Amino acid sequence: MKLSTRNFVFLLIVMSSLWLLSACSSTPVVQDSVAAQPHTERYIIGPGDSLDIFVRDNPNLTTTVPVRPDGRISIPLVQSIMAAGKTPDQLAGNLEKDLGRYIRSPMVTVIVKKFVGAYSQQVRVVGQATTPKAVPYRSGMTLLDVMIDVGGLTKFAAGNNAKIIRKLPDGREQTIPVRLGDLMNGSIKNNVVMRPGDILIIPESLF
Repeated sequence: MKLSTRNFVFLLIVMSSLWLLSACSSTPVVQDSVAAQPHTERYIIGPGDSLDIFVRDNPNLTTTVPVRPDGRISIPLVQSIMAAGKTPDQLAGNLEKDLGRYIRSPMVTVIVKKFVGAYSQQVRVVGQATTPKAVPYRSGMTLLDVMIDVGGLTKFAAGNNAKIIRKLPDGREQTIPVRLGDLMNGSIKNNVVMRPGDILIIPESLF
C-alpha cells in the first residue's frame, strides 16, 4: 500500500508538470493574435481642412489656417508648404524643419480643426440626398451613418436603386447595389460597411 501511494504521488507530479508546460507553450499564440490586430487608421489632411498650428513658446507663429485647394498652407516664416496628403504628425515634422532655419529647436503641433480630408479619405454622396456632399470617412462608418450625415433621402429619390461605386486595390471599380429606401424605413439588414473613397449614387425616381 505504501508503494502504491508513492506511485500515485509521482503520477500527480508528472501530470502537474505536463499541465504547466502546456500552459506556458500556449502563451506565444495569444501574443501572436494580439500582434496581428490592425493598426489604428491615420487621418490624411486634404484641401478644405482647417488646421490649428501651435509652435511652443512662439505665440506669434501659432495660428489657424485653411488648406487651400492646391493642398498647401502658409504660416508666418513659411510662405508655402504642402499639407494635403500628409498626417498631422508628418506636417508638424516638416514645419519644424522649415522653422528651424529661423528659430532654435521649434516644437510644432498640428491639430485638424475642421475635417474634410483627401478624396481617398472621403465618402461622396451624389444625387437625391437631402444634402449631397462629401463626408469625411470615419473608422467603422456604415451606410446608415452616411445617410444621417446627408440628412436622408429627398421625396424624389429612388432609394432602393442606389449604388456604391468602390475602387478596389487593383484599380478596378466595383458596383454594390444598396436598398436605401428599405434601410431608411428601418431594415437594418440593408446596412453596409463603407470604405474611404466610396461614392454613393442615389438616382431620381421616374414616377
